[in-house]
Amino acid sequence: MRFLFLSLFVAASLQAAGPNVLFIMTDDYRPELASYGSPAITPNLDRLAKRSVQFQRAYCQQAVCNPSRSSMLTGRRPDTLKLWNNGTHFREQNPDVTTLPLWFKEHGYTTRCVGKIFHNWHTEAKGDRRSWSADEFLHYANHGHDTPQVSGKLPPNQITAPSLRDYNQVPLCECRDVPDEAYFDGRVAAEAVKVLAEVIDQPFFLAVGFWKPHAPFNAPKKYWDLYDRSKLPPLNPNRPDGAPELAFHQSTEVLGPVKEQVQPSAEQIAEIRHGYFANISYLDAQLGKVLDALEKSGKADQTIITFVGDHGYHLGEHSLWGKTSNFEYDARVPFMIARADGKNAGTRTESLAELVDLFPTLVEMCGLPMPKGLDGDSLAAVVEDPTQAIKAAAFTQHPRPAYFDREPDKRPKAMGYSVRTADVRYTEWRDWLTGDVVAKELYDHRNDPSELKNRADDSGLPETQNQAAKLLRAEFPPVKH
Repeated sequence: MRFLFLSLFVAASLQAAGPNVLFIMTDDYRPELASYGSPAITPNLDRLAKRSVQFQRAYCQQAVCNPSRSSMLTGRRPDTLKLWNNGTHFREQNPDVTTLPLWFKEHGYTTRCVGKIFHNWHTEAKGDRRSWSADEFLHYANHGHDTPQVSGKLPPNQITAPSLRDYNQVPLCECRDVPDEAYFDGRVAAEAVKVLAEVIDQPFFLAVGFWKPHAPFNAPKKYWDLYDRSKLPPLNPNRPDGAPELAFHQSTEVLGPVKEQVQPSAEQIAEIRHGYFANISYLDAQLGKVLDALEKSGKADQTIITFVGDHGYHLGEHSLWGKTSNFEYDARVPFMIARADGKNAGTRTESLAELVDLFPTLVEMCGLPMPKGLDGDSLAAVVEDPTQAIKAAAFTQHPRPAYFDREPDKRPKAMGYSVRTADVRYTEWRDWLTGDVVAKELYDHRNDPSELKNRADDSGLPETQNQAAKLLRAEFPPVKH
């Protein structure tokens, strides 16, 4: 009788819980390569998109790992967290802040982390153990330590161009005939499948963080072989006419330390871009393993699936490599939500969205109480009706220098605040100490989606600029530091 009572209690608890959450993250993923018909070969992401609401205009809050992920996972903007660099753990200045997985954990969910979710290399604290019901797996590492792990002799690197640089312990580009599990993401997928089996009979929030397509570009050879590099999209490296120097950065993530930089040859550029696409297809194969496991579990129709990237990425556009700008290439992210019941599967929405919105969205969709202090807005109404638009603008920011924590005084010299409306991107670069505007950018996305002409001083768009400036200053009033 006691066993029967316990079984009924457990069954009632599961029935009372909201849907499960499979929370999938990627690193440095360009959103246009997550869409149907893109040049990237992504059959598994395509099948996820076919069951998702796809946000075509979703934006990160800062285009670098730690500020973006900390913002998204706490539902608070970088300025609220006082966090704009990779080297500061979000709890150093916000010790009691609630995170998305912690909120689910406190409301009856088993929360697990496999792979890179929080940024966790430069910071003193590693991950956020209190957010999870068990220890994190492969959450703390350096991308440059992702060396191929194989039994027996290591197959040769089949890269043809001279390596532009070493990416810590590995070449920037590497092509070896090794199994998927030789690198981080193959092991992340295998562990995610294992953990899913462990939690499948509980209300679960399973976060799976893939390390790709972030550099180094070292997917196994079979993913390089999917592409003919001569048929990849052409590169336009032109800088935007009239853009201020503050808008740019030194591309150190890809090109290396400034004093050691050499400009890549045409062959090296082709190799890097090819490797980025190979990384995407490698990641996609790992995603497929996790989606397959969920389907086989019988719980797919009880599980919300989200797929997001932490920020975008430049592959030579605007003469930039990597991220850390406010341009559309860096600010815009892939963002999909698949409802448990399958409603609105395969639809696209033009509704503006921000990563900071994901916390309140999942809370509402799972029927949990809403925590106080979140900066984002729930997008549950858009997932219910993709024709709705609940936000007038999305905001991204970035300091200069891009990695100011490496500077002697450890503080920015300027901060760029950027607003994206349905039609334009407007950016103000402000002196960090005084709050004075020192440079402006305005890009007309109706006619210039690649942001190749700064129209901030163009007399033809004064009202558009004024409206965007009002939105920006309402969210980020100029302040002195």
